[in-house]
Amino acid sequence: MKNIIKTILLSVVVLGMSSCTEEKILDLKPINNILSPDAFKSPTLINTYMNGVYNAAAIGQYNAAPTSPNGGRGYVWGAAFVEQGETRGEDVVNMATFYELTYKSTYDPTTANNVYYWVDGYRLINRCNIMIEGTKDAVAKGIITQAVGNDYIGQAKFLRAITHLELLTYFAKPYFYTPGATHPGIPYREVGVNTSEDIASELGKPRNTVAEVYAKILIDLNDAETLITTGSSTAFASRLVGRASKWAAIAFKTRLYLQKRDWANVILEGDKLKTAFALTADPYTPFQNTATPATSNSESIFSIQHSATANPGVNGSLPSVLRNRALVCISPILWRDTNSWLPDDKRREDGKFIFTASGIKYTNKYTDITNQTDASPVIRYAEVVLNVAEAQARLGNTGPALTLLNSVRNRSLANPVATSTNPIGQAYTAASFATSDALVAGILKERRIEFVQEGRRWTDIHRLQGDPIASVAIDGIPAKYASGAPAAAAFVLNNGFVVTKAIVAIPGDDFRFLWPIPQLEINTNPGLGQNPGWN
Repeated sequence: MKNIIKTILLSVVVLGMSSCTEEKILDLKPINNILSPDAFKSPTLINTYMNGVYNAAAIGQYNAAPTSPNGGRGYVWGAAFVEQGETRGEDVVNMATFYELTYKSTYDPTTANNVYYWVDGYRLINRCNIMIEGTKDAVAKGIITQAVGNDYIGQAKFLRAITHLELLTYFAKPYFYTPGATHPGIPYREVGVNTSEDIASELGKPRNTVAEVYAKILIDLNDAETLITTGSSTAFASRLVGRASKWAAIAFKTRLYLQKRDWANVILEGDKLKTAFALTADPYTPFQNTATPATSNSESIFSIQHSATANPGVNGSLPSVLRNRALVCISPILWRDTNSWLPDDKRREDGKFIFTASGIKYTNKYTDITNQTDASPVIRYAEVVLNVAEAQARLGNTGPALTLLNSVRNRSLANPVATSTNPIGQAYTAASFATSDALVAGILKERRIEFVQEGRRWTDIHRLQGDPIASVAIDGIPAKYASGAPAAAAFVLNNGFVVTKAIVAIPGDDFRFLWPIPQLEINTNPGLGQNPGWN
């Protein structure tokens, strides 16, 4: 077997493909054209391999072969986390057959979208592991310094951690499903596989429990915070948002702790970023496609960068799918909620946040339909602020929670504060929420408005299963608007249009709540065990 540093993971390791498919993948030329052990023999080659790791995060290798000149459809972090994370929820409408299986939960262990979430997720994880091991060897040989090596290792551990966390929310039940989170999670892979011996040792790796996966993710994120060079200063500075930083590791810890309901640590981690980041005055600034979008604002913490020659292509890129081809629109369920999403909110502005075609409302967050260079917004400071706001509210600290909520919401309001010329201020006040539970509900609604078409909805649906606050708890997958193009009247506010939800809710104990483990993985590693109901 060729000992090749892969752009993609040897499929037989964790993907369970047949031997003929494996041979096809092994014959593919690596993106960096580097054969091991040469890949880690010089600083330039090591940096090139790190670039290849980010390429795997941005593009993937959908269906085990290029489906576009750029190689894939953006699994996991280049676009798929947005498209799948939104169409699993109720705040968008699937208008064509493209996301029908995800939208209606009619997938199975062989359907491509969920299969390649797993496949490309573990391919990326394997590349991270090879990067970590190769870098350690290069440091030991004196090829690069320990400081340089630590930075690479920290970046790889960050990507390994967040990818395991993302996969966990699709293929395993939430943290609190069992006491101590002892239920099955996913395998946490920490060994780089590029030889037949590696395959033999890793082939039968079992699932870790959900608790074990969370613990390993946290270790990796803590290591990333320590090892990565970028982010040492507490003051904001222009930086490459398309590369992992200490700040990105901290931001993801607020997401992880939110999912664990560890409110105190959400606040602790979020406070670390208060002097390094700030919400932009204009809520649209993080989405402006400038010549240097990766360094253009104080709010974007980590994004996946694309270029005209490296993007998920017409079948995957965000500007293609959500703007040019208009395959998914904003759901009338969310659009018509004028109690929370005020009619004059700037995030409704047509031609800026929104574009309208045939009366239907679409997101305008991703606009470069020609070159498809829009970055995928993996995590923004607005999310950290709302994570901390929710944690404060759940701890009964309504004053700080309200201030944080308003900091995100007010910048989008036409008249946030009452003045002599505007006697009715739109900002929330203490009187807006009768209880801290009601404030939590308000924060959760703000998340839906602020992050629509950014891939956050499924993670929130997943973590709110069985929530201790009854008014915000979700059971399963919410009911949705019917597939297909909604009537234009559905987007005209205050016209009496009645929203119906033709796609019924799926209870949390229904087997379809989780994606099935891909059949090709089960075929190779039957001891892994299929998610219940998919056998």
